[in-house]
Amino acid sequence: MTFHHLEVSLNGGILEVLINRPSKRNALSQAVLGELGDCFRLHAADQTLVAATLTGAGDKCFAAGGDLQEFDGLRERSATVAMGLHSTGALDAIRNFPVPVLGFLNGDAIGGGAELAVACDMRVFATHSRIAFVQGTLCISPAWGGGADLIRLVGGSRALRLLSRAEFISAESALEFGLADAVAPKGQPFETFTAEFMAPIRAREPHIMRAFKSIVVATRQGPHAQHVRDIESDLLVSTWLDPAHWSAHDNVLARISGRKP
Repeated sequence: MTFHHLEVSLNGGILEVLINRPSKRNALSQAVLGELGDCFRLHAADQTLVAATLTGAGDKCFAAGGDLQEFDGLRERSATVAMGLHSTGALDAIRNFPVPVLGFLNGDAIGGGAELAVACDMRVFATHSRIAFVQGTLCISPAWGGGADLIRLVGGSRALRLLSRAEFISAESALEFGLADAVAPKGQPFETFTAEFMAPIRAREPHIMRAFKSIVVATRQGPHAQHVRDIESDLLVSTWLDPAHWSAHDNVLARISGRKP
């Protein structure tokens, strides 16, 4: 399979996936999300894998949210529902991948990019990286299942803080909050640190890593998971179609393009 927005390689039992759109801050267009879903579904049957890694090109941004210009036409309920299902399905391919997926945050994870980060099983931050759930600034709720992931990781109180304040959380604060599993020390190249972090994982047997991930997936898909997913999906549609969202959306687009809103 040919990918236009991803670089994909296999390296000693590790599936390595790179989002390659540095000029667009590795923004998660529908095409990028589609390729992510296809990539992880394609490799799910590979019995030789022990883990997968996901990162972004460059050192500025792990992944930004959706492309606002692309989303500008999504103003009908059916189109919004379709976008949500497509995007959530792509992240579900990561959530349900049969071995652990590690997000290597080489830069900022913003909005939908933050949702992508928390869909991963572990997150390793570069020293300068930040994570921010900025959906509230666009008057929408988390769009792709990231709200439930965030609450699972940090609890309801901190999730509400991060969502309502739209804070950019530093790598060290992310470690304190439980959003980061490791942070590269200052002065050490990120690639060196991630290689050291991966070394014990590379030494595991593939069937053992599948067993570990199976437990995580089963817990993640607990008895209330679908109910929460349904609520999150309904809230996406209702907030997306609300005039407050489109007012905020138009203002952001105006600032980007340099025109008056």
